[in-house]
Amino acid sequence: MTESIERRTPGPLLTSKVHDQLQKARRAGVAELTCSLDLDRTTSTVTLDESGWSWQGQRYPYLEKCKERTVYYWRDGEFAPVSRYSSSLIKLVPTEWGTPTFEIDGIKMLVSEKLSPYQDAQAKVALIEPRGKVVLDTCGGLGYFAAWCLEGGAARIVSFEKNPDVIWLRGLNPWSPQAGGALSLTQGDVSEKIAELPDASFDAILHDPPRFGIAGELYSQAFYDQLARVLKRGGRMFHYTGAPNKLTTGRDVPTEVAARLKRSGLKTRLHGDGVLASKGGR
Repeated sequence: MTESIERRTPGPLLTSKVHDQLQKARRAGVAELTCSLDLDRTTSTVTLDESGWSWQGQRYPYLEKCKERTVYYWRDGEFAPVSRYSSSLIKLVPTEWGTPTFEIDGIKMLVSEKLSPYQDAQAKVALIEPRGKVVLDTCGGLGYFAAWCLEGGAARIVSFEKNPDVIWLRGLNPWSPQAGGALSLTQGDVSEKIAELPDASFDAILHDPPRFGIAGELYSQAFYDQLARVLKRGGRMFHYTGAPNKLTTGRDVPTEVAARLKRSGLKTRLHGDGVLASKGGR
């Protein structure tokens, strides 16, 4: 199923930081405030009074309680958290950088402690030099890899995302790219869908799977063999691994990953928080 992401709301997105700004301005008797209602993507001017505030001709109330680490969107006449619970709790989480991360059952899926997850994605995408290339984005998430591939002039990005609730988050996140044009987004499990992709059909691959304990199949030798199969000769791949369990168990996941990729016929080297791989000569 190929997904077309539509922005599901033209309304404002609130965080505790923005709501605090609104309340401070109200208490000071300020009639207008310039703030961001799209997670620091742009700024807008709102008008305020004691009972609420207005933006683009619509009136909104102040929240009775605005929780930290929560993004709120306008739904059916009230603000609701950008979160869903199906088989697990999926939640969009604000960061100090503006660009949000997301969590699955409380586990953070993107780097955000020391830098913006968006800028982190930019650095990783630069490693595969996307300009003019056909790129496989195995685990689309919020789409930050895809966004930078588009910015970097990729010819085509083929992205997969298994969880429909994560795709729903993308539709509300102003930092997520919309599918269409050079970007195709398929809802599906890439560990299964990859068998349908032709040999040597990608110039580059970005592989940012959930941690091993959640999606061990995406770290398997069988899956790495498939990645090597669809990568063209001379192609590059960046595999994000982080360093899970290193402090608690001493396990070295990046080195394990590099060894499996080598068995798949790729050249590898550890790079930052992952493994950079390539497929030998054309």
